[in-house]
Amino acid sequence: MTRAALPGSLFPSANLWKILSLTLLLCTTFTLPPALAQEKEKLWRTLTVNGRGTQEIPTTISQVSLGVEIQAKTAQEAQQEAARRSSAVVAFLKNQNVDKLQTTGIRLNPVYSYNNNVQRITGYAANNTVSFRIPIEQTGTLLDGAVKAGATQIDGISFVANDEAITRAQNDALAEATQNARQQANAVFSALGLSPKEVVSIEVNNATPPPRPVLYRAEAAKLQNAADVSTPVVGGEQEVEASVTLQISY
Repeated sequence: MTRAALPGSLFPSANLWKILSLTLLLCTTFTLPPALAQEKEKLWRTLTVNGRGTQEIPTTISQVSLGVEIQAKTAQEAQQEAARRSSAVVAFLKNQNVDKLQTTGIRLNPVYSYNNNVQRITGYAANNTVSFRIPIEQTGTLLDGAVKAGATQIDGISFVANDEAITRAQNDALAEATQNARQQANAVFSALGLSPKEVVSIEVNNATPPPRPVLYRAEAAKLQNAADVSTPVVGGEQEVEASVTLQISY
């Protein structure tokens, strides 16, 4: 006796199972945990503001760069004379108790002349430079003394405040930047009829610029013509900046 085959409709095919599974997946509702939902809402409803603060403080320190430049017929003569004068200048500066004295450059280059499109070496130039810090009120007298000791160039001067004053000014600028950011946010919320909830992100960006250099370059001969007159040096103010970015939920 032959057993009858069961109807195929009682056993769904593999493709039908896939369709049923996909339908169940699409009909399922996913919900985020309450904590994640709140964090997502914060990211969706936030205002970002950037506040700036500035403080101007008097400068009290001169950063000076000066040196010796010598030209001679041979490289050895130029270098030896530059070394001799540089040693005298450095000894003078050390005796004046300048701060952060350091060598910033040593150069020896050929000097060329051009005649009828022909280049020819006529000598050599040696240049040694140093930098240091000194109180502003002592700068003029010290520059005159450095020239007498053998310096032939004053390459530049910039003015800065001392480290303690800069730190205090940075803190004050940060407080001002934060207050500025809050004022901006409150103005926006008030105009839109919204209520701020909490600060969800803070970014602090210090942007204190380097000291402004004074474009000052002098040759020793010019200063020696006025040996009895102290070189006037007057400092100014240094601006300290800070910025704060706040992200506030509402």
